Amino acid sequence: MGIEPGLTPAAEEEMMRQLLEFQADQIEMVLQGHRVRARVTGGVVTPRWISFQLVPEVAARVSKIFGLSEELALRLGAESVRISRRGSQIQIDVPHPNPQTVHLLPLLRSLPNLPKQSAVLGLDESGTPLVLRLTSPDVAHVLVAGTTGSGKTALVRSIALSLALFNRLGDVQMVFIDPKGSGFAPFVQGVNGGVLPHLLRPPVRDVHRAVFLLGEMVEEMVRRDQRRISEPRIVIFIDELADLMEQGGKAMDRLMTRLTQRGRSAGIHLIACTQKPLVAAIGSITRSNFPVRLVGSVASADDAKIAAGIPNSGAEKLLGRGDFVLVAKGQIRRFQAAYVSDDEIRNVVGRMQGSRAQSRRWLEEEESAASAAATGTDGKATTPRPRRRISSMFGHQLRLIK
Repeated sequence: MGIEPGLTPAAEEEMMRQLLEFQADQIEMVLQGHRVRARVTGGVVTPRWISFQLVPEVAARVSKIFGLSEELALRLGAESVRISRRGSQIQIDVPHPNPQTVHLLPLLRSLPNLPKQSAVLGLDESGTPLVLRLTSPDVAHVLVAGTTGSGKTALVRSIALSLALFNRLGDVQMVFIDPKGSGFAPFVQGVNGGVLPHLLRPPVRDVHRAVFLLGEMVEEMVRRDQRRISEPRIVIFIDELADLMEQGGKAMDRLMTRLTQRGRSAGIHLIACTQKPLVAAIGSITRSNFPVRLVGSVASADDAKIAAGIPNSGAEKLLGRGDFVLVAKGQIRRFQAAYVSDDEIRNVVGRMQGSRAQSRRWLEEEESAASAAATGTDGKATTPRPRRRISSMFGHQLRLIK
């Protein structure tokens, strides 16, 4: 049972309500068939998942519920389901029959007050906007890992654009190191030749220039330490970190180590992407100084452990295309990364360059039909039966990682 395309909003809402009730009934039937007494009490619809909340009876064995993931997936016609514990409840995540993209610009329009020097990542499992605050002592630097197709470059682009839209030049400035030359290209190819005003330097592709640039950043770090200043924040974005470290040799390793160890206090942050977060590729000291990990789909449980820095992150079960887990302070939170297209970046950069002023008013222009996809719904809550509460309307509160 799925949702047919081309339906009116009212018909689609009714189809979704029927689907939610059907799947909730199927979950209860599977559990009852295995003599597990439990009840689906509600849930949340997000762009990629339908999350059901399950309350087991006192005598029910929770471990038995966790062992029924394959049976539940088979009954629901899903490739897989994810089962986790949330306080006194069990959460069962089922893939959305019509997965939706979380578009960055409509999502930003829905956030009237974003903390200073913070970046929007996307929507978490409860549909709450997930925000990363760079100035927090527990954030400092961010490592983004995942295989090709996981969406790590798209996520980093969204981070960069959200920082630019909500912060003036006196708050945040940026540096791009882009060996492939395509990851951050839209930021310097804006409409009418626009370039992102927040850039300190043109994007660097050559490894030797990257070493020189990072050397300048180390000198700036030392200068700031001596003067005890940390503003404006400088964010260094690096695509394909492992390849850069391999080609840059000891000089690159030495510079990266100094920046990751001492950069935060001077207001210098690194956000680095890699397909290979191995110790041999990026160095044990460098890797250990990334307290926040954003991990997309990886090939195996071993790769997931290396990328997340902790075991049992579940990254090997992610779906790709923006499906990520955030790992910070030993805690894991799954989220759908926000997406912004090349053309959207070029349009925003062109308007920002044209006025030389950074303002949220750019977000109020060019409203698109994708605004509904930013929250995963048309803005209306479903109307479930009295015994369950399934919500598909997401609030505008922020979940701040700090």
